[in-house]
Amino acid sequence: MGTLYERIAELCQERGIKGGRMCSDLKISKGLLTDLKMGRRSGVSAVTAQKIADYFGVTVGYLLGQEPRLEPEDEQDLCLDGVDFALYGEVRDLTQAQKRDVLRFIQFIKQKD
Repeated sequence: MGTLYERIAELCQERGIKGGRMCSDLKISKGLLTDLKMGRRSGVSAVTAQKIADYFGVTVGYLLGQEPRLEPEDEQDLCLDGVDFALYGEVRDLTQAQKRDVLRFIQFIKQKD
C-alpha cells in the first residue's frame, strides 16, 4: 500500500466518505483505489491526481507525499456570511473544519465544467 492510497484513505476518513463515493463524484474508476491499495498501481495520471487534490482541497504535492499539508494560517479568517445568508442561516453552527469543507466544495464546483 503506497503513500498515495494512504493519503486518499486518510482524506476520505476525515470527510466521512467512502472511497467509492469519491470515485463516483469525480467520475473515476473505483478499481483505481483497489489497484492502489493492492499495490498493482503506484500512481495515477496528473489529471486524476489534480481532480483528487481539488476534491479534498489539498495540493497534488501533499497527495503524493511530497510536501506537508497546508492549513489556513488564521482560523478566524473563515467568514461565510454570504454563504450563511444564502443557506438560510445553516452555516452558523458549523465548525471551522466544516467551514473549510464548504469553501473547498465551492471551489471544486467552480472548477468543474
